[in-house]
Amino acid sequence: MKKLLLVALLAIGVSAASFAQGPPSPEEQLAALKTSLTLTDAQVAKAKPIFAASGKVMDSLMQSMQNGGGDPSKMFAGFTKMNDDQASKIKAILTPEQTKIYQKQLDERAEMMKRFQQGQN
Repeated sequence: MKKLLLVALLAIGVSAASFAQGPPSPEEQLAALKTSLTLTDAQVAKAKPIFAASGKVMDSLMQSMQNGGGDPSKMFAGFTKMNDDQASKIKAILTPEQTKIYQKQLDERAEMMKRFQQGQN
């Protein structure tokens, strides 16, 4: 169960502090990525529908859970798949240098979530 929580938090792509406030919107995620990776206008145009699609999947998974009709393990699996799909699609539009930075961000986020999870026990 601990691993599932870690995956869900990672999938949402938020820090421990912002998790309490809810996940960032697709627009906020895109703005952060644009700043941290110095995306070109063409890259932003390609990334926007990726984040929008991920946002719809996340909303659907969250709505399912809020309505009491969702299995938490299925929701976490859905978050994991969404996160993996989003990361691979984003990497496809990045330069090699940007990909290195993005992967480092993903790794740091995973480590932060691991520490957060361990602190919750």
